[in-house]
Amino acid sequence: MEKELVDRLEAAVSRLEALAVPGSRALPPGLVDEEPDAVDPAIAALDELVQNFLRRLSAAADKIGGKVQEATKILAEAFSVLKELLVKAKQCQKPDLDGLQEFLKPLNEVILKASALTEGKRPEFFNHLKTSADSLTALAWVGYLGKDLGMSVPTAHVEESWQMAEFYNNKILVEYRNKDANHVEWAKALKELYIPGLQNYVKRFYPIGIVWGSSGAAVLSTLASAPVAKGPPAKAPPPPPSAPLFISDAATSQPKKGMSAVFQEISSGKSVTSGLRKVTDDMKTKNRADQTGVVAATEKGSRASSFSFRKEGPPKLELQMGRKWVVENQIGKKNLVIDDCDSKQTVYLYGCKNSVLQIKGKVNNITIDKCTKMGIVFTDVVAACEIVNCNGIEVQCQGSAPTISIDNTSGCQLYLGKHSLGASITTAKSSEINVLVPGGSPDSDWVEHALPQQFAHSFKSGQFVTTPVSHSGG
Repeated sequence: MEKELVDRLEAAVSRLEALAVPGSRALPPGLVDEEPDAVDPAIAALDELVQNFLRRLSAAADKIGGKVQEATKILAEAFSVLKELLVKAKQCQKPDLDGLQEFLKPLNEVILKASALTEGKRPEFFNHLKTSADSLTALAWVGYLGKDLGMSVPTAHVEESWQMAEFYNNKILVEYRNKDANHVEWAKALKELYIPGLQNYVKRFYPIGIVWGSSGAAVLSTLASAPVAKGPPAKAPPPPPSAPLFISDAATSQPKKGMSAVFQEISSGKSVTSGLRKVTDDMKTKNRADQTGVVAATEKGSRASSFSFRKEGPPKLELQMGRKWVVENQIGKKNLVIDDCDSKQTVYLYGCKNSVLQIKGKVNNITIDKCTKMGIVFTDVVAACEIVNCNGIEVQCQGSAPTISIDNTSGCQLYLGKHSLGASITTAKSSEINVLVPGGSPDSDWVEHALPQQFAHSFKSGQFVTTPVSHSGG
């Protein structure tokens, strides 16, 4: 009996020693050993991150519903793909740029899906959708191959990507601060998912990038359930180091994202206040006889750096549901006027070109979206005036405006009256922004100030100091 017990113990020890030697354990044919992934502390920590932060975000999205819930599900899908890539990386050799683009293809597809929700006519909850889509670029840290390729280290990349998304996230916090706690909770939960959530995770487990397999297969084809080919990678000339790993949502309708492209020259035209006259009721209907809704062939733009103008419907100037003035697809109209408005109403301009609109009276909010060579004159705004995806815009505030935001816009002339000099002006991904203010005396000319679009960074006393590049010249 004692000898039998000793034999059993020796056999058990032999099995344990065999398990401790990598590659010594044989598995039945057709089965994949997933135990290393299950006990990998980095993968377990990612599951914990999703459980703690993403669950809170999803709970808030379920209460809001609609497109916000849909965008949040796409975001959860992206984190699931991130986990798959981390697991797969240990089974693959470190790729070149061609192989890396193929490796990241599943993540890119999810990001494009999120970006598609923000395209076209400005959707409901646009700020939520834009925040979610922009934030997903933070997951591209998984594509870091070294500092020589021009990409920031993973922790810095996560922070920089969130800073882009935070522009819209802050709008949500301001808009719903005293209106709906669910939206505020969603915005706060999304930020905490990335900062400090994802940032701390990357800093702990992948400070210099993901760990690739030393003897695994090369990345050759789309990562699916099919086995990866073990042959040598095809020798194809790699793209230049600056080639983007992800297709931006701006690739189809906006200038290239993150590049200081040369924008088209903006013709100054006449003053935005000239030629105004009242629009009668028969001019406010969408079935006006003098408007055919057809775009002339000459509207087709050929300048690669400018926004392409696309007319999507008949011209509109109408009040919807008693709360929202909609001005759409107005072409070459210099005399548009809204004078029957109040502080509870909003004004939304979309797809207008070569036109001038005057808003008389106080309104709650003004949004100017995808307009070209458009002039807007307004008196007072309660919340904010937002300029998004525009080109060659002139905006004059004759009264007060607490906030003016300019996003993804090329060429904006902003005229501030004496009562609006205290306005907070926020710009993002924009160029050629000039603000004109009254001179020292009533007879003085307007004084023009160029807002900086470039910044200089220098390392001093253990930290980077950022200063705007001054503009000069006549």
